[in-house]
Amino acid sequence: MTDATATPLGIRQVLRIRDYRYLLSGQVVSDIGDGITLLLLLLVINELTGSTVALALMAIAEALPQMTVGLAAGVYVDRWDRRRVMLASDLLRAVIVAGYALVALSGFVPLLYLLGFAHASVSTFFRPARAALMPHIVPAPGLPAANSLAQTSQVIGSVIGAAIAGLVFGLFGTGTIGFVIDAATFLVSFALVSRIAASAGQVEGPVTQEARPAFRRSLAEGMAIIRGSRLLGGTLLAATVTMLGLGAVNVLFVPFIVDDLRVPPTWMAGVELAQTLGLILAAFFVAALAARLAATTIITAALAGIGITIAALGGVDAVWQMLLLLFLVGLILTPLQAMVSTVLQTQTADAARGRVASLMSASVSTASVVSMAVGGVLGDVIGVRWVFVVAGAVAVLASLIALLLFRSVHREPTAVAAPT
Repeated sequence: MTDATATPLGIRQVLRIRDYRYLLSGQVVSDIGDGITLLLLLLVINELTGSTVALALMAIAEALPQMTVGLAAGVYVDRWDRRRVMLASDLLRAVIVAGYALVALSGFVPLLYLLGFAHASVSTFFRPARAALMPHIVPAPGLPAANSLAQTSQVIGSVIGAAIAGLVFGLFGTGTIGFVIDAATFLVSFALVSRIAASAGQVEGPVTQEARPAFRRSLAEGMAIIRGSRLLGGTLLAATVTMLGLGAVNVLFVPFIVDDLRVPPTWMAGVELAQTLGLILAAFFVAALAARLAATTIITAALAGIGITIAALGGVDAVWQMLLLLFLVGLILTPLQAMVSTVLQTQTADAARGRVASLMSASVSTASVVSMAVGGVLGDVIGVRWVFVVAGAVAVLASLIALLLFRSVHREPTAVAAPT
């Protein structure tokens, strides 16, 4: 693996890597499918029940696996061939999503919850496997650009998928066709991932069953790795604190637009577009930014920038002001997410990457769920605008925490191995 301190590679250089093109192409296709299903599930449940409680239950069913199954997934991703985990995940998700189509026809909503939980559970294996596999096919100097492309793909795929879902549901009044399309995207992703070199999926480290510690010990080792690294621990803590604030923003954004700014819900498309444009534009500058600034500096500054921008949303009185601020959020978010992913990949030994990635996801997801619950209550008590100000202040606090924990990190250390 190339030294992480070498000159970062740009997007064009990263796209010349054959296996990365297959990996990214598979992600693009499946991200579009995920965008289709995410919106279609809400539309179908709303059509069948007309209940906001039913919609909330689906959100909970999809969030729980990341906080529970995801912890176990990280352990096994560090034991199994990552490429095979991704391939198996794609096939299983294709079957589950096809099941959505059948259940949508029958109208049996409780089964949708079970399938939603199963779908999210399988995804908790796929994501850390992909994150752990990435450094095997992309040299360390190319990881910032590769991760920024992956983040951008996820956002663009969500927007395109939502547009397709709305069109399909509007034309046919059912989600069946959309679910079938999503199932097909997982099969396409399977075909693309299967073209990646088999050696890329192999875990560097112990491979025999005798050399593998018990499950609890394996999970404890992942936690110990994070605690033992100021860089990893600071990144996880800062990200978790940030989501304690920003989770509430995700819940309250629709009432903010409709009730406070008093503009039609159709402006949600403009909101998505503004942030997406920022995300896309920033992706082209991540490599140049990484060449000039340390990952710790980018993370710290980005958290402060997002905090100030979100807090400023509490004072807007016109739609154009909101769109401008969300464009800025997109510009800041891409380098932040890219550098967080890069830190996790470069500062963790290969045999522990799955556990560290899963622990990060579980921590952030838990903080987000807590924030959404508290934010809903605070929105009624102090008002949506003040919740935005508080959320921004929490993100700034996360930036200060990162600054404090990163102050003795002058240069990223060698990847931290699991304790023996």
